[in-house]
Amino acid sequence: MLAPTLENDYVRLSPLGLNNYHHIEAIAQEEHLVQFSPSKIDTPKALKAYVQVAVDGLYHKTAIPFIVYDKQKGAYAGCTRFGHISWHNKVLHIGWTWIGRAFQGTGLNKHMKFLMLQYAFETLLFDKVEFRIDDRNIRSRKAVEKLGASLEGILRQDTLMRDGFKRSTCCYGILKEEWGDIKSTVFKNF
Repeated sequence: MLAPTLENDYVRLSPLGLNNYHHIEAIAQEEHLVQFSPSKIDTPKALKAYVQVAVDGLYHKTAIPFIVYDKQKGAYAGCTRFGHISWHNKVLHIGWTWIGRAFQGTGLNKHMKFLMLQYAFETLLFDKVEFRIDDRNIRSRKAVEKLGASLEGILRQDTLMRDGFKRSTCCYGILKEEWGDIKSTVFKNF
């Protein structure tokens, strides 16, 4: 399966692979960047393993990973992914998203999510997009809520973190029936 390139005037989401992940090595080493994730990415070896898992997911058609390029700043910003893709059920997750501190709060993430939601609903013709977020990660939860996603429930103590903590995961979703309204309100100027 080939991963698409999604882009607008602000951001380009290109296929992430072992040939280009070095562009985000320095960002991956930023302190507390993925403190709410069970993934380890803060060493070159750990980041390569993380990318390999993403590439394996692409090969098995369960993930589509992207490297994020901020066109306004002219720099690579991080990565994101479609994951847990269920072609039969027409449901996928958007997640595994991390961008460097210099890119946070700039609107970049909203442009990324617009391109991904548009692709999921309008090209792949999926029925639902889900987001899974650590219940302690208030900033990410608020960002997903601003996109129009609905909190569907909380999986209590379902994910083991690297420090041994069992996190609870908030499950958010957007249905294809909701996309038109979200696109015309949340993303009206996109």
